[in-house]
Amino acid sequence: MKESKGVKKEDLRHFEFLAINSKEVIEKQVDSYRQQHSYAGTIIGFTVLFIPFFLNNLDGSNQVLQYISIFPIALFISSILLMLSIFRGRPLDQALSVKKYKELLKKSYKEILLYEVDANRASYIKNKLITRNGNKRYSQGVSLTTIAILLSILLLLINTFIAIEKAPTKVQVVTPAKKSVSNMTSDSLELKPNYKMRMPQKE
Repeated sequence: MKESKGVKKEDLRHFEFLAINSKEVIEKQVDSYRQQHSYAGTIIGFTVLFIPFFLNNLDGSNQVLQYISIFPIALFISSILLMLSIFRGRPLDQALSVKKYKELLKKSYKEILLYEVDANRASYIKNKLITRNGNKRYSQGVSLTTIAILLSILLLLINTFIAIEKAPTKVQVVTPAKKSVSNMTSDSLELKPNYKMRMPQKE
């Protein structure tokens, strides 16, 4: 370390480490939150496509099954609402704001590092409240979607088995072939005499 006028230069490497590490934590927090939004959108899209497929396959099914199908549909709708609520949440704070740059120009390097560490810490605590609510809604939505899919598959299988049992059984009647009288030759029906008729002889 170089000395200037008897004053030892302060080692700021640990401040730099804390500033960089805390910034990476915020970036991971933001990336995870964005990824959660992407997963939530995928689940919403799948659910919107699955509901018409499910209802279409239950069309004309047993009336009891149609009443029971209301339950998984309600779960699907609840899941969609929970996923949509994630998108309505507040955006995450990304610590150091551009608005503070002008103010930081007047501060020393150490003060800037300390300010960044404090800003990252405050942002992490603030974001944690938002991500906690988002994670809770996301987990509930995934659970509701999973239960609804399992119930839907079960109802579709039951409907398939009922349809198979109700299907009419085709019975093929086989009649023995009869010999047609028309195919018989007339010779077989004629009686041929074994004697010859004698003609009277003239004297």
